[in-house]
Amino acid sequence: MRRIFGIGETVYDILLRGGQPVAASAGGSVFNSLISLGRVGLDCAFISQIGDDYIGTVIEQFLHDNGVHNLQLTRLPGTKTALSLAVLDENNDAHYSFYKDYGGAILKFEIPQTTVSDIFMYGSYYAINPHIRSAVKPLLEHASASGAVIYYDLNYRSNHAHECQTLAPSILENYNLSTIVRGSEDDFNVLYQGISSENIYKDIIQPAGCRTFIVTHGSKSVELFTPSKHITVPVPKVETVSTIGAGDNFNAGLVTALIKKEISADAIKADAVSEDLWRSVLETGAEFGSEACRSTQNYVSREFAQRYTQSL
Repeated sequence: MRRIFGIGETVYDILLRGGQPVAASAGGSVFNSLISLGRVGLDCAFISQIGDDYIGTVIEQFLHDNGVHNLQLTRLPGTKTALSLAVLDENNDAHYSFYKDYGGAILKFEIPQTTVSDIFMYGSYYAINPHIRSAVKPLLEHASASGAVIYYDLNYRSNHAHECQTLAPSILENYNLSTIVRGSEDDFNVLYQGISSENIYKDIIQPAGCRTFIVTHGSKSVELFTPSKHITVPVPKVETVSTIGAGDNFNAGLVTALIKKEISADAIKADAVSEDLWRSVLETGAEFGSEACRSTQNYVSREFAQRYTQSL
């Protein structure tokens, strides 16, 4: 069975609407994706760190209960697990404040032994944070050298807009190491101020060394660019409760489709995946992302996961 490895931040999300808490759940971009992947029965493992506190214990058990292997979940002694306050606006879009306590710890991770059949997921500020870049980059380099599918979700938020120039070299390195680069139009507007998706691909992503580029346009559509293809698919219309997990679960759906449809890293890199097959993959991603918007949880529901696996 193909394995999925993910590295990223772990936080505990507290959702507020109208100044009042309405829900709370374990989160983090890659974390959310892996929970959904575990729920559809895929072999996935997580690399991260949590605090040495009650919330850390809750998160550790939650991973286990959802079938995600605790590959390297480092508990930092004397620290508290990161918290996120997600304030939902009138459109149920979230605006975040983060509260983190890493106690000055220097992170080190053992390099997982990925192979050409595996998928490695990473992204967000965690992937470019100067304080932990030296711990994260060797894992990416090994996974890339092994021939695995490297899936990079940029997830670059406006609170880091002032760091664009400083972080640009690490972002370009990530493009070079990745098989697929995915981001939202909001991410790219922060980084590249209104440059079209097509020009971002032709002038930045492809020259950096990545041949497959995906842009999500909120509730409207998803675009894919490869050297020979430009595909756009619509996003299913749903009644939105919260958009917190939309992008993360798009990633989960897309990775699920890559595995279920037996699409290899070599086929992606060679631009040998047909337009019809890519369209089906993107539609699965959009389906997962839309499903996550139906609740205040950060992942697809167990009921959805069961229906999806039964339909295969």
